[in-house]
Amino acid sequence: MESSLQDASPQPREFPLEYLQRITNNFSEDNIIGEGGFGVVYKGVLDNGDVIALKKLTHKGLDDKEFTNEFNNIIRAHHQNIVQFSGYCYHPGTSWVMHNGQYIFAHEPIRILCFEYLHGGNLESHLSDDQPCRPDWQTCYKIIKGVCQGLNYLHNGHIDSIYHLDLKPANILLGNNMIPKIGDFGISRIFPSTKTVTTTTRMMGTMGFMPPEYINKQEISPKYDVFSLGAIIIQIMAGRQYVKNGRSYIQQCRHKHGKKLKHASE
Repeated sequence: MESSLQDASPQPREFPLEYLQRITNNFSEDNIIGEGGFGVVYKGVLDNGDVIALKKLTHKGLDDKEFTNEFNNIIRAHHQNIVQFSGYCYHPGTSWVMHNGQYIFAHEPIRILCFEYLHGGNLESHLSDDQPCRPDWQTCYKIIKGVCQGLNYLHNGHIDSIYHLDLKPANILLGNNMIPKIGDFGISRIFPSTKTVTTTTRMMGTMGFMPPEYINKQEISPKYDVFSLGAIIIQIMAGRQYVKNGRSYIQQCRHKHGKKLKHASE
């Protein structure tokens, strides 16, 4: 049953910065478990023994609006195939810098999002360049089915849809028994059910998983995530050789055949 994105959700836990520094050994390199375009992910152990993943967002290219966007989208997503949101930290932070021969104080907030820690790593680490269906087919089927269920929930589980817009193997995490969970909602967006297509002037995402209409006309629709899902399934079934030099196999064919394939895909 559909529900409004305005429905009440459990209040997320607000972690003090000093606490997160302690459980990550002051965000040491030894605790890094991943890096992305918008932040570094650390492993931390809570006082009760639970392990969490902490996404410490970078200042470069990111502002409070984008932090708030990811916070609002992930806090609304409650599904067995979506990474569980554990809490956050927003520390205003100030530092002094030299500017025109004078010291000034700059506002440099520290923004951290905390999630459940999944021991299976991400799907990317389990795929082979040239070996199909690795791991075994039964596990591959379970992963594909779980990702489809998670994506269906994002698109249809609420009155307003959540478009992920960066669905790829690196953003699919694996839990116990290789249960897949969609993560990293950094560039996700919420769209009213009455609006099926929109355009953007800011290109974001990952080459190889972007549909042609987004590359050519910056159009965003539910088809964006479905195209990304198809590219993921191809990689699972055939290996990663179908994504070379940042272009998927489908995009390579489009480049070769030109407008004819472009019209067919649209």
